Amino acid sequence: MTDIPVSAAESIAVDTAKPAGRRVAPFVPLPRTAAQAVTLIGAVATIASTFMSWTYTTEFPGDLTVSGYPGGLQVLTLVGAIVTGLFALGAFGLKGLRWLTPNRSNNPVLLLALGTLGTTWYTVIAIAEKLGGLANLDPGGFVAAIGSLVLVIGALALPIHRHPRETHDTEYFELGRFSTVGPVVGTYKWLRELRPHHSDLPVADPTKLPGWVQRLIITVAAAIGLEVFTYGLATGYTEIFLGFLIVVVFTIWALSAAGLLRQFSGLTAAHRSFANTMGFLAALAYPFAQNDEHYANLGVNILIFGTVALGLNIVVGLTGLLDLGYVAFLGVGAYAAALVSGSPFSIWSGVQFPFWAAALTGMAASLVFGVLIGAPTLRLRGDYLAIVTLGFGEIFRIVVNSLDGVSGPKVTNGPNGISQIPDLSIFGYNLGASHDIGSVTLGRFANYYLLMLLITVIVVLIFTRAADSRIGRAWVAIREDETAATAMGINGFRVKLIAFALGASLAGLAGTVSAHVTYNVVPNPYQFAGAAPPNSAFLLAAVVLGGMGTVSGPILGAALLYLLPEKLGFLERYELFAFGLALILIMRFRPEGIIPNRRRQLEFHQDEVLIPEQRPLGDDTVPASPAGA
Repeated sequence: MTDIPVSAAESIAVDTAKPAGRRVAPFVPLPRTAAQAVTLIGAVATIASTFMSWTYTTEFPGDLTVSGYPGGLQVLTLVGAIVTGLFALGAFGLKGLRWLTPNRSNNPVLLLALGTLGTTWYTVIAIAEKLGGLANLDPGGFVAAIGSLVLVIGALALPIHRHPRETHDTEYFELGRFSTVGPVVGTYKWLRELRPHHSDLPVADPTKLPGWVQRLIITVAAAIGLEVFTYGLATGYTEIFLGFLIVVVFTIWALSAAGLLRQFSGLTAAHRSFANTMGFLAALAYPFAQNDEHYANLGVNILIFGTVALGLNIVVGLTGLLDLGYVAFLGVGAYAAALVSGSPFSIWSGVQFPFWAAALTGMAASLVFGVLIGAPTLRLRGDYLAIVTLGFGEIFRIVVNSLDGVSGPKVTNGPNGISQIPDLSIFGYNLGASHDIGSVTLGRFANYYLLMLLITVIVVLIFTRAADSRIGRAWVAIREDETAATAMGINGFRVKLIAFALGASLAGLAGTVSAHVTYNVVPNPYQFAGAAPPNSAFLLAAVVLGGMGTVSGPILGAALLYLLPEKLGFLERYELFAFGLALILIMRFRPEGIIPNRRRQLEFHQDEVLIPEQRPLGDDTVPASPAGA
């Protein structure tokens, strides 16, 4: 790759010496040295503003009235400005920080600057709106607003790599395709151009570092991930959580644009077992990193919903069957476990199975229902199968509502459900009581979090083993083309029935824990769509949003869809609307999901991932192949 132009004239023009399609041009006409200076001045001013008072009253969430140390949203602005400054110095070639931009691009600097501007200006506007005008801002607030704006102007004046149509299949991090017209889409269009690129400069390969250094990098990344996740859950105000989201989204986008995520993926692939172990240890440390039962309860629910979404991922993501009544299997497992766990409201109140037996009972009941429902219906395809599964989900809810001793036999107590389910006791360890481990006290929800974490690991192992097995490849073949798969000798009905039964049993396993966590089981949550999870629409949205066919995608999708309404109170009344909007946006701009399956990603974008010879003639934006390709 040629050197970045240094004169003002060169910095404004497109670098014609670069391969076709690889354009380098700033958005603001400034000489390179001036752009670098403005960027650093903006970063320093923004950092300094966080040590000043932004408002004189404590009525705004977070203490922004103190000078000398940051608080509340000032912390997020401080972190954003520091990270932006570090990446800027790395992009400018400062020795010791060049590793931050392995593809030698200024794109991550601009993305981080935009994230810092977003959270800073959001804070300033929120202060003015909540307290009644800009007069409520102290000088520090104005310094922060101006400093973050200067930071963005400086980043816009840096040479930016823009690749309107580059989609090499070896490096694809596009957030979406924006082809329609309009002012809003136009804004997205130039943001879309800030994508990673192939550099002709030698880039350090982290997999060539000493083994202990590679493992140290993975360990540090796991620790940072735990700290970021814990901080996000511990935000007590909507305003702080929104600022947190802005910073996190732009930071992840910048890491991708810098090429760091790609390098980290290489490290984790080279040390898969160690990376999985560190991820598990980070999740295990969550209840010890914060000692609040409310946040532990959030963690339990995320794991429960994520585990159920993984089971649905077998049916939807691997096999390609649209199941709109999947939440019923969660209900079957929960009711089966509640009936045999010693509840005084159970028809078998004198029966109390140990946990392992109750878990097997819930799994077996869901497995049986999965086979009974799947056997007569899985010969259907497409919309017909979706309608039948939707009907099954509604039938389940109506039936358990009717088994109250009046409308039908007394089994489930109807709308009252089965309550007072006793806490679990495993090997003498009562999960309902608090336990001291060193200086940390693990409460009830922390105990159930640790249990659910172990179950999630088991479900992940089952999912990965099944997906990589012979039957898993048959599922994928059925998803791609059932007719062709059948012609090649695959028994489509048997393969789909196995997927349906396995997914149902995993949902039943999660249901056994859910029944004990909530103390009771009632019919209301087990419907297609509702005001709160679990429901089939929530689970399907989690799979589609996170990434069908992946392990971490459904868990991430469930976490986002559960946490966003929980932390953003104003979404409570519009949760179903938010689900629908999220699905529309994800289908339009990133149909493969946040964490895409490689095969599905190429399927959705096969018309764009073309070798140069397949590109339309005369297209001057066609990128050249990377060196050595």
